[in-house]
Amino acid sequence: MAQLMLEQIQKKSLNRLVGLNPVFKLVMEKLIERCYARGVWIVITQGLRTYAEQDALYAQGRNGDKRPKVTKARGGYSNHNFGFAADFALLLRDGRTVSWDTLRDEDKDSLPDWSEVVEEAKKLGLEWGGDWRSFKDMPHLQMTFGITTAQFRAGKRPSQTQLNAVLARVNELKTEDEEMTAEEKAAFKALQNTVQKQADRIKTLERAAKQPKVPAWAEQACINAKAVGALDTANDGSYDFYRMVTLLDRAGVFSGKGGVA
Repeated sequence: MAQLMLEQIQKKSLNRLVGLNPVFKLVMEKLIERCYARGVWIVITQGLRTYAEQDALYAQGRNGDKRPKVTKARGGYSNHNFGFAADFALLLRDGRTVSWDTLRDEDKDSLPDWSEVVEEAKKLGLEWGGDWRSFKDMPHLQMTFGITTAQFRAGKRPSQTQLNAVLARVNELKTEDEEMTAEEKAAFKALQNTVQKQADRIKTLERAAKQPKVPAWAEQACINAKAVGALDTANDGSYDFYRMVTLLDRAGVFSGKGGVA
């Protein structure tokens, strides 16, 4: 399938973003956008839940239900119930299939796509369920502002100051590193690799150029000296050294014809 545009990816999550707190909704939209810029496609699979929907999920895997458990929270005890949590999945390149494979590398950059999503999520200030100790929830992302579910149930909500801080973070990240598209970043990475290869080649050539060489007029003398075990190497000598070796060779020292055995 042809490359999907960002707008096409975003549309796939529209229905799941309905009802979320407006600032949290903006953060999730930015997450989709930032992941797309890295070559990773995601969709939001869960957003706001009613208490009844939460209770239905809680019942899964309990009271004889043989399906795996998916939540430890009853209705009113999940941040999904208050519009401050969402779940995501990877969207595959066919544009239809989703995956929860945390090791999948769909964009072929040697990094698991799931890890790239989590990295971007944390930059935006989101809390990841995969960091929880008691019940790891790998697709789960939330932003609670330090408010407990009990406080949410009692009607407490983030202050405008807290919400403004989130908006400031989003704008700061946008000016820092969202200038390049996914294609531009890939081209930049390729350029970096080319430059590194060139730098390595230059270093190799420089080392070779700095390596001392035997003068042409002393080469045969050094060969003769090495042949009889008088020299181990001849590549680090001075002019006087090569002159001495040459004189000894001419005197027959290295061929047994001279006065030194």
